[in-house]
Amino acid sequence: MGISNKKDIRTLSLSDLKVDLDGLGEKAFRAKQIYEWLWQKSCVDFDQMSNLSKELREKLKTNYVINPVSILKSQLSTDQTIKNAFKLHDSNIIEGVLIPTPDRMTACVSSQVGCSLSCKFCATGYMDRKRNVHADEIYDQVVLINRQAEENYQKPLSNIVYMGMGEPLLNYSNVLKSIDRITSPDGLNMSPKRITVSTAGIAKMIKKLGDDEVRFNLALSLHAANDKKRNEIMPINEQNSLEALADALKYYYAKTKNPVTYEYIVFNDFNDELTDAAELAQFCKHVPCKVNIIEYNPIVFADYENAEADKIELFAEFLRKKGINTRIRRSRGKDIDAACGQLAVKEK
Repeated sequence: MGISNKKDIRTLSLSDLKVDLDGLGEKAFRAKQIYEWLWQKSCVDFDQMSNLSKELREKLKTNYVINPVSILKSQLSTDQTIKNAFKLHDSNIIEGVLIPTPDRMTACVSSQVGCSLSCKFCATGYMDRKRNVHADEIYDQVVLINRQAEENYQKPLSNIVYMGMGEPLLNYSNVLKSIDRITSPDGLNMSPKRITVSTAGIAKMIKKLGDDEVRFNLALSLHAANDKKRNEIMPINEQNSLEALADALKYYYAKTKNPVTYEYIVFNDFNDELTDAAELAQFCKHVPCKVNIIEYNPIVFADYENAEADKIELFAEFLRKKGINTRIRRSRGKDIDAACGQLAVKEK
């Protein structure tokens, strides 16, 4: 049997695997053992599945393939951030980052190879979208970054953010399936409350998250709270206006009761005035929320710069006085290619 005819075993559900194994003359309980190897023990080599007979392992090798993600290159920042270029089985490259802080270990993972949204300030936005990242490939990023956390900092991952390359809600089924494998008791058993999916704002998919009553956190990359400015830096806003997003967020909140996080990069001379802060405060009235003000990592493709530190402080203070929970997130990995998409562009 040629490789092209082999099934990717990690695309199968447990019940699919039971049916397949029955066809191979194997007992149904073997499927659960194999599933444990794949999703609890993160095994990517049939030969290492030591409680299976040699005969069964040979059958698996004949009929199935595992397509593991590997680390092509890692960069260590002076602030201890580790950025990875990950190689997929078809030689495409994506990124994942380990962000250590005193109280948490966060993995930032990618959901697409490149991106179709072309946000003007983002390095990934200047790449074509090649394909979606599969659920098992998202899972592998988490496993590899968790290994780095334990090896380098003697701590396991505490949080996962889907804020790497790509728009997670344009890869909806793979993202949700990966979160299922990461949070499930027969997977990595992480709490969904420690997972955040970040979107540039696709209203109908935010509503779908509500319909699916998801338990993980949602973050919206806002960066401007008026349509004219948001259209300028995020073309997706032309089809997903702030009014449409507000409507979707209200629906999502009514279904999930999950507060939303707004991410806001304060760009110099663009969205850094108190009038901008007032517009953001107004938008914050739609649903319970908090605001993360994010320091910008400039990229070679774009002319945007970070606002002055004192302006960022004034901006944050304005929001806090309005009763909005506001945090300033310092930029990490400035001495390495830590802005989203930068390392993958280099490694192409």
